[in-house]
Amino acid sequence: MHLLSAGCLGSLVFLLGTILRQVSGLETVVGLYGETLEIPCNKGAVKAEDALLTKWKYDKGDGRSGDLLVRQKTESVSISATDDYKGRINMAANSSLLLSDTKLSDQRTFTCMIVVGTDIQEYPVNVVVYKAPAGVAISDKAQELEIGKLTKLATCVVKDSNPAANITWMKNNKPLADGGKGVSIRASVQVDPVSGLSSTSSTLEYSATKEDTDAQFSCSAQHNVGEELASSALTFTITYTTENIILQVISPQPLVEGDNVTLKCVADGNPAPTSFNFHLKGDVIPVRNANTYILTHVSRDITGEYQCSLIDNPAMMASKNVTVNYLDINLSPTGNVVKRAGEALELSFQIDSSGESKVSWTKDNVKLDKEPKFNKLKYSDSGRYESEVKMGAMSKKESFDLVVEGAPVIKQLSKQRSEDGQHKVLICEAEGSPKPSVSWSINGTSLDESPFVNGKVTHKITVVPTVNLTVSCTVSNEFGVDMRDINVSSLFEEVRVDKRDQSEDADRTKLVVGVVVGLLIAAMVIGLAYGIYQKKSKQGSWKTGEKENGSSEEERKLEEKVEENSQKAEV
Repeated sequence: MHLLSAGCLGSLVFLLGTILRQVSGLETVVGLYGETLEIPCNKGAVKAEDALLTKWKYDKGDGRSGDLLVRQKTESVSISATDDYKGRINMAANSSLLLSDTKLSDQRTFTCMIVVGTDIQEYPVNVVVYKAPAGVAISDKAQELEIGKLTKLATCVVKDSNPAANITWMKNNKPLADGGKGVSIRASVQVDPVSGLSSTSSTLEYSATKEDTDAQFSCSAQHNVGEELASSALTFTITYTTENIILQVISPQPLVEGDNVTLKCVADGNPAPTSFNFHLKGDVIPVRNANTYILTHVSRDITGEYQCSLIDNPAMMASKNVTVNYLDINLSPTGNVVKRAGEALELSFQIDSSGESKVSWTKDNVKLDKEPKFNKLKYSDSGRYESEVKMGAMSKKESFDLVVEGAPVIKQLSKQRSEDGQHKVLICEAEGSPKPSVSWSINGTSLDESPFVNGKVTHKITVVPTVNLTVSCTVSNEFGVDMRDINVSSLFEEVRVDKRDQSEDADRTKLVVGVVVGLLIAAMVIGLAYGIYQKKSKQGSWKTGEKENGSSEEERKLEEKVEENSQKAEV
């Protein structure tokens, strides 16, 4: 076995081929291993029918050549080879050499010699044989990788190729470069002395980190022939000592009295630690082959700090606070509460909680603005009272049913006409508890009775009174009786009174009109008389020559007379 460096035999072959072409102008053809290769003769520049003789020979090395076959113009092909080529060669109609079952040993120079007339021409052709690798395999896989330590991860092998294949290592489908951080790659090529085929191997040494726990490593082969080949992915166990530890508290949220709490100690070592100490408010409880400890039916007294540590390294410790929420309420009184109207009811309501709470009250499922106060109970205070206290997601309720009892009292007794004017409706409104019964001193048609709500009830009856009378409403329950009267006039009497009232109104109207007209006439007469009198008085004074005092006296008397008549007219 010949050991070549990782420069790859294929590169050497291409380099030699390039040199040969540059020096001698040789044409190069590439054949595939195990297949038939056609080697052209002067690329068909000379037609086969024009050649008197066509002959193929090959270079044996050391300046020696060997004959393969020959064909004269009028004769068939004659094979002259006596070695390995005897059964693998033939000549095509266009004078090309057909070489079957191509081998690596066929990588040499083949020469086509043509005789045309008196001219002899030779056309040498260089042959290169490629073979794709048989596959990619990984060997020597490491059992585990230790963080920070350069460790042989695996060896990737690509067998039987020509030229030698190139190998690339990848992590999570990304190439790794030799000399990179924590990466060392050593490659080598081995050539089989019999077949001449090359096998390439590449060994990866790797220094792992925590992030490589789930990393996938693989290798791929690149070759001149065929597609790129890839190995299956590898994963490795990454070992490292514990660097971090945490304590988890697993419980319902919020954690309340009666719940169970699981304490879980989690460490990041690999392999992970399996034994822990749980520190429970002064007590140390070792747990082996498990990383949990359960506190059952917790109470508010367990609230505090809890810890866990590694048994084999007590200094590696984690802690966590555990808080047990609680909410207690105490309402007094509760249940059924029966009181008398006018009395007081004192409520006692206390809250004991682990946090801030909010209180709300309802009466008969209707929200109240504030906590109820009962300094002097009324019938309307009866109902179901419920308090609800909330603290986060927690809530508790307490309630009591209040019944206010007492003797009935008639709050109002009234009457009204029906819409058709043919009946009287009597209305008796009362308060009391238990519900009072209602009775009337006369018979009538019952219209309706209102629902008994908040200690109140209203009862209506319809009557047709033919005479004036006094009607009584009586209400009673087990605590007492109340009665009230109301005067109800006859419907017929009201009709007569209405007619008489209309006649009297008409007479009064006529009288008022007459008085007004009379007063107006009297005022006109008096005014006229007074004007005549004034005129006569002035004429007599001028004729008789009487003094003005006499005229003034008469005038005064006349004015008094007019004023007296005017006052009589006003009365």
